[in-house]
Amino acid sequence: MRTRIAPTAVLWLLIGAAYFLLPLLAMLIFSLRSGTTGKCCTGANYSEIFRDPELWRSLKQSFLISLETIGLALALLIPTVYWVHLKLPRLRALIGFLALVPFVVPPIILVVGLLDFYKGSPQWFYAQPYGFLVAAYVILAFPYIYFSLDSGFRAIDVHTLTEASQSLGATWRTTLFRVILPNVRTAALAGAFLTLAIVMGEFTIANLSAFHTFPIYIQYINETKAYPAAAVSLFSFAITWVAMLALLLAGRRRPLQFGGAR
Repeated sequence: MRTRIAPTAVLWLLIGAAYFLLPLLAMLIFSLRSGTTGKCCTGANYSEIFRDPELWRSLKQSFLISLETIGLALALLIPTVYWVHLKLPRLRALIGFLALVPFVVPPIILVVGLLDFYKGSPQWFYAQPYGFLVAAYVILAFPYIYFSLDSGFRAIDVHTLTEASQSLGATWRTTLFRVILPNVRTAALAGAFLTLAIVMGEFTIANLSAFHTFPIYIQYINETKAYPAAAVSLFSFAITWVAMLALLLAGRRRPLQFGGAR
């Protein structure tokens, strides 16, 4: 027997879709207007931004920064969250509280404090985006990756998996990488793609620290060109959508696990 969908549910679904899609449709139409006559529709604005080498340079830099941020944050937090769930469950509340701090401290205050804190550090770290910006972005990504990993570890039986692995002679390193990590893969990917979206769109810290990243390029286009600005904004939206689609595809299969969650 088929389940009937209530008309009110369909109505609210259409209203929600219109709320999100109509502004994007308006932006798309605006981005297709000609820069000289204002007539629609032409792809000249997209051709202009895609031929700009500064777009690809800033996009590449932001993407590499995001990959470095994701790698460093996961390398720090996966073993930490695993050990907390296995041996120190009482620390979960404290770490959860610390993970809320980046939500409370505004980015403009955070970057001023970090610039002052790291001003005595070597130039290869302080004056390079792959050093200073990554350190700042790891702090911003901390709550997103931590809460994603915490949910993933709570969904599996960490104690049973660890005991079963060690009873078969596995080392701690083997247990972490070949038993635990595959079971929290979806949670790690969720945190990773949220971090990617944050880094690709973060403006305040990059601007005040004088690094020319992709959001800085978008702001420059917004200040100088009207129609291409809409095109590059839609392009940035498309990057986020592709990342979310990759998350859905990567998380479709779940690894096997033993025992129930504690």
